[in-house]
Amino acid sequence: MDNKQQRLIFITMLAAQAVVISFIERFIPTPFSFAPGAKLGLGNLISLIAIFTLPAKDSIKVVFLRLLISTFLGGTFSTFLYGLSGTCLSYLAMLSAKQLGPKRVSPIGISILGGMLHNFGQLLVFAFFARSLLVLNYLPLLAVTGILSGFLVGLAATYLLEKVPPLRHYHQQILRTWK
Repeated sequence: MDNKQQRLIFITMLAAQAVVISFIERFIPTPFSFAPGAKLGLGNLISLIAIFTLPAKDSIKVVFLRLLISTFLGGTFSTFLYGLSGTCLSYLAMLSAKQLGPKRVSPIGISILGGMLHNFGQLLVFAFFARSLLVLNYLPLLAVTGILSGFLVGLAATYLLEKVPPLRHYHQQILRTWK
């Protein structure tokens, strides 16, 4: 099996894992009862792993495959729009922050940034549909949930990137390109 096939299989496996985790998360009661609609964002764990183990052109495939398949499995057009806005904003921010290098930012910091901006992107779409900027008053509460969930997801990603041999291998390859 050549390198291109291995990378395609890795992308597909990550996307499938993200879809399954996102699907299972629908059945987990949110710990953020103080913020209606907020979730842990466990599927973002795989997005973060993709960002740290694949080149950008491949990690974006994982992120958008997850979004599309998850929407087809139980979403609506509006959930797709909310997810798309949050996903685009958080992915671009996380990818940009990663470019700062491992000495300046960790997977935890990148995950927190992604969690906060994902919520912000979704809130912007909601404000557009509601035709009111008053919904942005919900932003501080969503920022707290983004920080908490981003920290937990980033912590899990850091652990997996260090302890799971195939992930550690891909992660170390990406780290070498930073130097």
